[in-house]
Amino acid sequence: MISCSKKEEKMIDFNKGKITILTDDSFKSLVEALADAYMIRYPQTEVSVEVMKEDLALSRLMKNEAKLIAISKPLTEKEKSEYEQIMETKFQPDYFAADAVLFITHKNSARESISVEEIKAELLSDKKNFVFDGNNSSNLNFISDKIGHKPSELKYYVMNGNENVIQTLEKHPDKIGVISLNTISRQYNKQMQELRNSVKILPVQSEGQRIFPEGKNLTEMKYPFTRLIYFLYNEGGFGIAKGIVRFSCTQKGQLVVEKEGLQPYNLYKREVRMN
Repeated sequence: MISCSKKEEKMIDFNKGKITILTDDSFKSLVEALADAYMIRYPQTEVSVEVMKEDLALSRLMKNEAKLIAISKPLTEKEKSEYEQIMETKFQPDYFAADAVLFITHKNSARESISVEEIKAELLSDKKNFVFDGNNSSNLNFISDKIGHKPSELKYYVMNGNENVIQTLEKHPDKIGVISLNTISRQYNKQMQELRNSVKILPVQSEGQRIFPEGKNLTEMKYPFTRLIYFLYNEGGFGIAKGIVRFSCTQKGQLVVEKEGLQPYNLYKREVRMN
């Protein structure tokens, strides 16, 4: 799963030491859960998570100012080429989860669904009915890429962070919030459940069907705004960065992804034996 780097390997360990993972606010909960699980497995490690826009996180990785980032944005051919030149290895993202961008309204809203055509029309309208979690956020960049327009061409309101987008809908129930599934996906987290219960998740109409961001629709990527989250690392030898990547892609890491309410990327066969 992990390819060997051409860089000179240093004497580092995957089971002790410190590392900071850079990730977008949209994936913070998931990455923190994987970090916590890794520290439980390896008590001599200290893994922290820092929220950062994807473009900046990628830039810091390239400059050797970060060892591990978790992002969802597809790299351009130019970015892939730069990555391969700097890292001296082939660009090979380590996917570990399927997330989704959600369109939400206040729980009392009369709206029941939204179509891809409506999303595009609304984002080009002066009404500014959409609320995103920030300029240059992963959610905004993903949606702009999907509808074929640059972020600078879209019209919307901004609140800092996914949770603030949800809270804004209480004051402005006519607006539509755009957040990540991971923001409200953890089933047994009281705060997340309160946030989830305050909003309505809109299914997306596509080809005559209402498609919800859940289960099989994410596995088969039928939900139009499904996205894959992956790791990129900058580390010679086999240290904590590669250790976290390996752990996250194994069954135990994928169980963490599932517990977070997201779709694991690597599906493992389950067997039940009865005597």
